[in-house]
Amino acid sequence: MIIIRVELHSAITRKVTELARMRICNIGGTVDRGDYHVATLRGRSTEQLDRGAVTREGNVRDYPRRAIHVWHLVARALIALGYAGKGVQIEAADLFEAATDQSSNQPTNTRRPEGT
Repeated sequence: MIIIRVELHSAITRKVTELARMRICNIGGTVDRGDYHVATLRGRSTEQLDRGAVTREGNVRDYPRRAIHVWHLVARALIALGYAGKGVQIEAADLFEAATDQSSNQPTNTRRPEGT
């Protein structure tokens, strides 16, 4: 399994905060071509991410694991999950409890990214 962590390293406080996490799991293929199950976890802190709640999941198939760098696998995983590419849209699962109107339990900011 490959774990991708996004961390903020504060230049002011020197505090390290984990902001996001992705799991990439090998589910088969051959020595040269791989199939992977990918998932991003819900949360914006190590404590929240450690709960293991999946926000989005998908698959990357037929990845040329020996021919190109692992960053290409990460990019393909992001595309497979809808975080990158032409059809990017915010999904309800992406919104955090902190971003909901407490009285109606509805998201307060559901603005789509530019160009969608």
